[in-house]
Amino acid sequence: MNSIENENPKQFDYLKVLKALDSMPFSIGKNLLIDFLHGDEKNESIKRNRLNKKILFGILQLYSRQEINDFIENLLHNSLLEYRQLESNRFVKVLSITEKGRQELLSPVLHKKKLSNNFAIKETAITEQDRMLFESFDFFLKPYNDEQKKAIVSPARKILCVAGAGSGKTTVLTKRIEFLAKFRSAAPERILAVTFTRKARSEMAARLSKYPNCNGARIETFNSFCEQLLKLHNDAVYSRPVRIISYSEKIRLFNAALKENKIDIGNAVEQYFSFGQIRGKTPDELARMLMNDCYSILELYKTHGKKLKEFLAEGEALEQKDRNNVEMIYNICSYITSFMEKFGLRDYSDQLIHCMEFLKNNPDKIPKFDHILVDEYQDVNAMQIGLIDLLDPENLFCVGDPRQSIFGWRGSKIKYILNFEDKYPDSEIITLSTNYRSSRQIVDFMNRSLENARLPELRHSSGSPAEIKLINFDSENEEIEFVVAKILELSLPRNEIFVLARTNRLIKEVSDRMKLRNISHIVRTEDHNRDIEAARDEVTLATVHSIKGLEASAVFVIGCTGINFPCKASDHPIIELVRLDDYDKEEEERRLFYVAVSRAKNSLYLTYSGKSHTRFISERMLELLKDGVLKPEIKLENHYAKTQKSNDNDADILSRLKMWRTDLSRSLNLPAYIIMHDKTLLEIASARPSTLDELGKISGIGSTKLRTYGNDILNIVLSNK
Repeated sequence: MNSIENENPKQFDYLKVLKALDSMPFSIGKNLLIDFLHGDEKNESIKRNRLNKKILFGILQLYSRQEINDFIENLLHNSLLEYRQLESNRFVKVLSITEKGRQELLSPVLHKKKLSNNFAIKETAITEQDRMLFESFDFFLKPYNDEQKKAIVSPARKILCVAGAGSGKTTVLTKRIEFLAKFRSAAPERILAVTFTRKARSEMAARLSKYPNCNGARIETFNSFCEQLLKLHNDAVYSRPVRIISYSEKIRLFNAALKENKIDIGNAVEQYFSFGQIRGKTPDELARMLMNDCYSILELYKTHGKKLKEFLAEGEALEQKDRNNVEMIYNICSYITSFMEKFGLRDYSDQLIHCMEFLKNNPDKIPKFDHILVDEYQDVNAMQIGLIDLLDPENLFCVGDPRQSIFGWRGSKIKYILNFEDKYPDSEIITLSTNYRSSRQIVDFMNRSLENARLPELRHSSGSPAEIKLINFDSENEEIEFVVAKILELSLPRNEIFVLARTNRLIKEVSDRMKLRNISHIVRTEDHNRDIEAARDEVTLATVHSIKGLEASAVFVIGCTGINFPCKASDHPIIELVRLDDYDKEEEERRLFYVAVSRAKNSLYLTYSGKSHTRFISERMLELLKDGVLKPEIKLENHYAKTQKSNDNDADILSRLKMWRTDLSRSLNLPAYIIMHDKTLLEIASARPSTLDELGKISGIGSTKLRTYGNDILNIVLSNK
């Protein structure tokens, strides 16, 4: 060890991670490195390769696995470690020491940094000078707590506002703009606020419209800002008028690319997907998945400044089947690229790329802003950071929450918020730690779900009692039935109820049951209806990614198993080939679970089926549940039981039809959709036909299926009558 470590050894323990990785005889991934550092004798790879005989084996055994993980994440965020693809297998990603990491071993400096050593962000200190300023503006600041007041009026040039869930970040951001315009003589037209979604932009603009002094302040998303600039300078950027491509145009263009390359979509899907990946998917869904992967690959190569031909070259080392897929996707993407260039179309990644290229080549055209305020800073990616750097504002106010960084799979990098103080050494870090959304028990539950986040715990402001239940079911069918029945029992307005899941599949299952019960609802997923809010009589069903920023009185988080949290689903190997993830997927999944539970104001129902719940529900979290893990118990009123008997039968029929289809799918080795679509099963359960003639009138039941499956289906339906 370096002699300086003798002064305070624990301060330099991160160096042991670098030294251990450097000592490995072969490339390893993060989990194996954690096992090695922790001294896990049971790891088969460690025993087989005799790594337990190395001098550094177990050198961090006094730390928990989570703490060792934090060390590694720290080194990744500070670019001392990086992920790289294994040459012998491009789908495997391993850890590697960077040149900066080797320099750190020779001359350690990381321990001197305030934030980067352990990501610790402390409670905001309120000074006497702050209090005097608050008092001067009491007429303006009175409704807010001290942390919010400081974020609104701080004179610091560069500010990071770490705003916990439900802490009022949008209020603080808009109020700061009003303060700057009203009391700091900031010209509104030289103030720019940037957020991520159209909904957030509309909400912010609506709030600012109430402040007359703020007229002229620009509220944009990153994409709308770039689009406006490109339209303003179209002739300087392009040789013809260029506009954004719509999603429907993307579909038509994908189909045209197939036709041009003489590719049959059925053959393409069969070639691209393995049986495991297409189980339960319709032909349309599979075609859409293939199309989305093509556009994702295009975006990845554009955003990394790489030529599409490099994709073709990277596929040469693959097996023949994967090489065929690479060639097919290359041909499709080449046609799409040529068509878009020829006919003046651009996508969302083009917006940022073309905008930044124009500004770099024409610095005199860079818009001048005295103040830039960035919302959801934990979700920024490299291109968005590059745009902020180009705009180079004298005053920068960024608000976000590392605990809610959940878009690493889309290119967002948590390191930008964690390393803010490194980039801006004179910056001020302000934390908003009072949660105004959730009851005390739920806030405590949230805090324990991310105990190792090294951030101030949230404080509750509500004294109202909360209900948190963790309920175990024997089957997924029972789990979904419970959720639907409980919703019918609740006396809340329906738009105050969320049902959240990690995957689209579970959301679809719940939606089918709700249709049988005539329960009005909307479905929000990452790409569908994510900006639509439920009417008063509608329940919201949503994937967790699509619900961030929203809240409800009662929240059901379903499927709380180790299959869903963390999600075991993976991208297609071709996508894995080109996407070099440099983020911790498991920690992002843990944060995703935090986002789910933090939506609840008063009631939180966590449900799962099978033997065990997700490990994201820790022993410390279980201590907060007075009843522990419950088995389902829901007592319905007599009148409800009578009126719902018919609907209960429908749900049972649907469940049994799906089980029949699953068994048949496995025995025949056929995808489930080939046997029968979900829509058809739903119609059967609702119509409950009693004869073959009645069954034959249902959409999706042709003569062949009627002859092949008719009697089996009727036996299922009639057994419930």
